[in-house]
Amino acid sequence: MPIRRLKSSAPEFQQQLDTLLGIDEPMDAIVIETVRGILQDVRRRGDQALIEYTNHFDRRDIRTTGELELPRERLNKALVGLDPDLHEALRHAAERIQGYHERQKQVSWTYVEEDDTVLGQQIIPLDRIGVYVPGGKAAYPSTVLMTVIPARVAGVEEILMVAPAPQGELEPVVLAAAAIAGVDRVFTIGGAQAIAALAYGTETIPAVDKIVGPGNIYVATAKAMVFGRVGIDMIAGPSEIVIVCDGQTDPDWIAMDLFSQAEHDEQARAIMLSPEAAFLDAVEASIARQLPQMERAPIIRTSLSSQGALIAVRDLDEAVEIVNRIAPEHLELAVADPQALAVKIRHAGAIFMGSYTAEVLGDYCAGPNHVLPTARTARFSSPLGVYDFQKRSSLIQCSERAAQRLGQTASVLARAEGLTAHARSAEYRF
Repeated sequence: MPIRRLKSSAPEFQQQLDTLLGIDEPMDAIVIETVRGILQDVRRRGDQALIEYTNHFDRRDIRTTGELELPRERLNKALVGLDPDLHEALRHAAERIQGYHERQKQVSWTYVEEDDTVLGQQIIPLDRIGVYVPGGKAAYPSTVLMTVIPARVAGVEEILMVAPAPQGELEPVVLAAAAIAGVDRVFTIGGAQAIAALAYGTETIPAVDKIVGPGNIYVATAKAMVFGRVGIDMIAGPSEIVIVCDGQTDPDWIAMDLFSQAEHDEQARAIMLSPEAAFLDAVEASIARQLPQMERAPIIRTSLSSQGALIAVRDLDEAVEIVNRIAPEHLELAVADPQALAVKIRHAGAIFMGSYTAEVLGDYCAGPNHVLPTARTARFSSPLGVYDFQKRSSLIQCSERAAQRLGQTASVLARAEGLTAHARSAEYRF
């Protein structure tokens, strides 16, 4: 069978679920040491190390640092040469993504207290960010739009994009998306070495303030290691989908929704929960029937057999409990009243409500961001947004009268902490 069956009523269910989710799995020591070595090497040797790693991992023959960056003309040429339907789809998606993210933009604010103290918050965009666009098993122009457009809306001054180009090839659609979104500079580098270049800077690539975008385990590990030197959006793991179904949706739709995430890579996780045993059977039968027809069938089969599950639950309320335990990246509520169920969901990156709302719409063009928390991090983090590219500075201005009143309070508290210089600093203004 390509996908396992679990029952929430089974005594061993919680252990089975924890095993499926990989809870408490240790990080790969070999990956950690490999990434640490690459980061240190690029930090020490700059462009030369970057060229050597790019030639090795991407099977290229770069001789000079100038070959790492694509000229702006390549982006414009890719856009002009794009298939008209694809061009229109990118434009439509970009417009919807921008429209949604415009609503997230924060603005500065202040207020004045009765003693003329002014308090507030100043919103400032980041100066320079780096966007990582993965390559390898597929091209991801959608990731370009989802990462660059919110940064543009936020007002970021300079946006760098890095993307691996195996054997020197980078999909024209990715470059076209970069032109539409407004990327400033594009470098054909990938892996941990690209993260190192963005974090530390090299002779050719300037250091950025924040790195965003998904990648493989080496990229994710590198982002974790450079955090603090630069900001990061999140440490992204394999793609995930959880579907809660009351049995009233076409099982072929649900099977294909599971496929849509499983085809990303062999580690992607696709899970469905339903209280209807007959519907679980129907979805399993649909998986078996449709899988041989899929272009990426080997990847889907491996993903479903190793990371997927069909779970029989007592009722929809128990399904919600399990969803909150999983804290999935993508959650489909294919039920008659999805709004009633959605308010009970505490942990999910994005919630797709109703049988007609396929998760894939969120991947491309619905509007909300598709860079989402994975690996149960939806318990404490959120989708990428404009707020990820803005900083906040507190504003404080005291009048003479306020300095008297606040100074007395500060003085008492400072002396209680044994910090007399703090106290005197306030007291001088009495």
